[in-house]
Amino acid sequence: MTSPETFWTGKLVLVTGGTSFIGSTLVDQLLSRGAKIRVVDDLTSGRIENIRGPLDAGKADFLKADLGEPGVARAGMRGVDTVFHLAADHGGRGYVDLHQAGPASNFLLDGAVFSEAVRAKVKKVVFASSGCVYPNFLQADTSRVVYLTEELTQGPKDADNMYGWAKLMGELTLRAYHKEHGIGAAACRYFTVYGPRGVENHAVIAMIARAFLKQDPFEVWGDGTQIRNWTYIDDIVEGTILAGEKINDATAVNLGTMERIQVTDAVKMVLEFTGHKAQIKLRMDMPTGPLNRVAENSLAKKLLGWTPKVPFREGLQRTIDWYYKTKDREEVKRVFERMLTER
Repeated sequence: MTSPETFWTGKLVLVTGGTSFIGSTLVDQLLSRGAKIRVVDDLTSGRIENIRGPLDAGKADFLKADLGEPGVARAGMRGVDTVFHLAADHGGRGYVDLHQAGPASNFLLDGAVFSEAVRAKVKKVVFASSGCVYPNFLQADTSRVVYLTEELTQGPKDADNMYGWAKLMGELTLRAYHKEHGIGAAACRYFTVYGPRGVENHAVIAMIARAFLKQDPFEVWGDGTQIRNWTYIDDIVEGTILAGEKINDATAVNLGTMERIQVTDAVKMVLEFTGHKAQIKLRMDMPTGPLNRVAENSLAKKLLGWTPKVPFREGLQRTIDWYYKTKDREEVKRVFERMLTER
């Protein structure tokens, strides 16, 4: 049996969306395990700087292209052993709630990637899914302690906006390809990922950006009682790689902590760690998403031996340190309002 230390050695791995926050971190970790990397990304939301080191060192190949365009997915699959499919039309809560046509394009994108993977005889596809696949009606009451288990997507279905429906259909499509064509497959349901390289359209980075810009009053979308289980990037990537090693039958697993963090508590931590003093202004007119979204992660523990290692308080401090060291205040000020609702 192949050891974890040698599992990826010499294998050509395609990472779609590999210049993104999560994708580029995955690229780094796969390289450290001996894989050869190909990245396909259209750079609509990713940044080439995120993989500049591997590119300059000749450790990764990069194709700037839209996987939904004819021939691109086919070209990207040549000689590939495993595909980690992270490319998607996606932004943060503002984008997911206010834009539906963009995420609808993921139906086409995912179908092209999966069908071409089968055609190229790729051994496995690992699909980056989302907590957005879960029924909204189960996540509406903050007074209940709710942990979302994988079988809750079996029905009745009530996914989170077009983005959630596309992710759920992506999972079902990949499962069908596995059953009918035998391709290895896995799906990882990501829960509210944050960490270095994150962007301001997601909640934690937006909170940090508000402190960085010394916003006063400090705006919070909704009434602040929303509950999330923000999951640190290193834990997400570790779980994704383990799924690539250990799951073949298209099983979907939650990758998320089981910490229940209220938005207002996260804001207080950000203000504490940054030393920013400000009044909090609740924006009831802005999107909040489901009010009570937290993963149950025992299946990932069982199948992958995975448990998240970074508690939110520690990961938040790491992320703040990175943000303050790398960001330019004028540049953040220039893009911040647009990023809250765009990609």
